[in-house]
Amino acid sequence: MKKFWIALIVIVVLSLIGTGVFYYLRFMGPNVTDNQDYLYIKTGSNIDDVYKTIEEKGIVNDTNSFLQAAQSMKYHTVKPGKYRLTAGMSNRAFINMLKAGNQEAVKFSFHNFRLKEQFAGYVGKNLEPDSASMLALLDSAKFAEQYGLTTDNIYTVFIPNTYQIYWNTTPEKLFKRLYANYEKFWTAERKQKAAAINLTPQEVYILASIVDSEALFDSEMPTIAGLYLNRLRKGQKLESDPTVIFAIKDFTIKRVLKRDLLTNSPYNTYLYKGLPPGPIMMPSIAAIDAVLNYEHNDYIYMVAKEDFSGHHNFAKDEAGHKENARKYHEALNQRNIKR
Repeated sequence: MKKFWIALIVIVVLSLIGTGVFYYLRFMGPNVTDNQDYLYIKTGSNIDDVYKTIEEKGIVNDTNSFLQAAQSMKYHTVKPGKYRLTAGMSNRAFINMLKAGNQEAVKFSFHNFRLKEQFAGYVGKNLEPDSASMLALLDSAKFAEQYGLTTDNIYTVFIPNTYQIYWNTTPEKLFKRLYANYEKFWTAERKQKAAAINLTPQEVYILASIVDSEALFDSEMPTIAGLYLNRLRKGQKLESDPTVIFAIKDFTIKRVLKRDLLTNSPYNTYLYKGLPPGPIMMPSIAAIDAVLNYEHNDYIYMVAKEDFSGHHNFAKDEAGHKENARKYHEALNQRNIKR
């Protein structure tokens, strides 16, 4: 009889140990592989879509134990996003992350994009929305009007910086996030400086895009900004080569020719007075602040230096400008730069 009870106790203990090991392996044991760095769950996905992705991508070693654990832990509501995977992660930790929607934000950093299409393309490569949906939003006059903007100057909302954005953020929510940052950027001090030069924040951004296109060095930006503000005050055309290049949409051009100056576009500042209807690129914060803190000078003309250093020669009158231009054009000819 004693042997019977000892055997029974041993069986019970072994059974409990087996059950413990079973539940440990199902919930606490390592199961996530190192095959993928992230699990992407698209908007509108259901539980079956998640299971299918996990199986197809080889995200876990034991799919059955993951499914059993998910059912036991009542993982029913799918939260889309970009989830970082850690090799050796347990089913419990993995499922808790998915249930809580603890996704990793995307480091969303942008600058210097010339066109809305380029920005939309960047969104499509880094976030869930495709480039077409982002571009459609930026080209929507109805949407732009909600913010007092147009499809030409809607780009002025985008202040180049690094943002933390969730992967499944919609184009509308992305714009709202960037617009919130735009409102923070335009402090009372910046708005006062813009008003002092009779420009709106959008116009400052547009002028800054021209300044940034002209300046290779940040140190020259305030000087160039002062020059263009002088032209605006005098009612002279800005006559900026980068605006012509933007109008042509050929950004490989190194030398603007006379025929280019006849390109009929509101962005061509050789044909039309004042600022173009929108920015010709996404200017840096340094360029925006250069306009707001422009150099007070008497310059009206500028041309690139003939040494191709990236700096400019500035002039107060046409005679001085013609001499500077002559030297630069001779340098271009010597280097056989025709286009």
